[in-house]
Amino acid sequence: MHAPADAHIHFTLHPDHHPAVIATTSGPTSDAARSDLHDLGFRGTGPTTMLMARIDREEPHYTAKAAHLLQQYGYTTEIDPALQEEIDTEWTWANYPYPWCTRDEIRAVSAQAQRIHDDIAEGRLIIHLHADDGHTTVAVGSYTTGVRRHVHLHGENHLRQETDIIFDTEAEAVAEFHRLYSVAVRPGPAPLTNLEQAVRRLLTGKPPATTAEQAPAPSVEPPVAEPGEHEAFLQALFAQEHQWERYRPFDETTIASHESLTVRVEFDHEARHRTDVAWTIAEYDGPVGERLWHATITASTPVALIHTILQHLDAPPLVAAREAHDVLPDAGWHPTSHPARTTWTAATGAITFEHTPHSTADRWTLYGGDNLDRAAWTIRLSAGAGGDLLAELASTATILVAARTPAPVPRTAPLPRLPMPVPQQRTHRG
Repeated sequence: MHAPADAHIHFTLHPDHHPAVIATTSGPTSDAARSDLHDLGFRGTGPTTMLMARIDREEPHYTAKAAHLLQQYGYTTEIDPALQEEIDTEWTWANYPYPWCTRDEIRAVSAQAQRIHDDIAEGRLIIHLHADDGHTTVAVGSYTTGVRRHVHLHGENHLRQETDIIFDTEAEAVAEFHRLYSVAVRPGPAPLTNLEQAVRRLLTGKPPATTAEQAPAPSVEPPVAEPGEHEAFLQALFAQEHQWERYRPFDETTIASHESLTVRVEFDHEARHRTDVAWTIAEYDGPVGERLWHATITASTPVALIHTILQHLDAPPLVAAREAHDVLPDAGWHPTSHPARTTWTAATGAITFEHTPHSTADRWTLYGGDNLDRAAWTIRLSAGAGGDLLAELASTATILVAARTPAPVPRTAPLPRLPMPVPQQRTHRG
């Protein structure tokens, strides 16, 4: 049975929660359209609007499939250009733990995680206990509908999966969970992640019932570097800071070596996308010594933050700075604790710090926005990066956020844009 062609469905990106999708229905058969949209994963938010908000960030993909199917039913569908661009854009998760998976296999894993999320949210899967296994969240639960199964779960958000073992009874599943995780076991479900909280707020129109501290909703876009700013900054570095020696072994790569022979900077001229690494910076304990720590910086990262790192390496402070843990709360950044990490988000949501104490390569991550998987840019610092550098980055990030925060009262003159910092003469490292 096909709907009349005068039923119209318009799809567009949610203005505040990217990449959730809003479907707006009109025409005599709107009720039928809403019923079909519900079957395809949309949920009602108003008399003529429905919303798709997922924890696997695949809303554009499933919207495209829904629009194609609805057209076959006879509906007229329209996709907003910005949403169509998202549908056509290939992307993948940063630091995906299963790098051997194809894009379709990644999407299948995410779809399974979405199903588990929906089963928990809608009461079909009851979580009895949870724990932190040192890397992620684990849980034990029971399905209340269909074939009653008792399962262990592993992971968060788009990575949450059932383990291979299915238990015959709840008691057996709980006993094994206690044996595996001992003193780490906690009652009930784990606190909702930031992403789960955001999805729950969108779908219900109110905050979720959780004691976990909720991150503030972003109100401004993260600061980003304009096209050409990284190249201009690199040229200024060599022109004004003669302690940096330039090499260009390949057309797409420039290397800057500090006169101390303990710092090496590599710049990729081909980096364009928000996930492309444009800068790789490393510090060594001597001219032929071991690497102490390193950082990677993606395209579009504000130049002020890159300048802060290089300035710190060129002339480290004589007096130890405050730790980032102290600077961020004092500057009004909001902390949120997760099983394996802690995040600090600016009041506007424009920039986020993330501390993962058990990680070696990405001990600290600074990124634009409030969602690492959709970050406008990313700085990753390995273990070994000093607290004084982190505090300096926190101070610079606070200035960047303040420059983009709307004033509480109207002002007659616009806030001047933060200029690109030019390296200043400093006392050189010996």
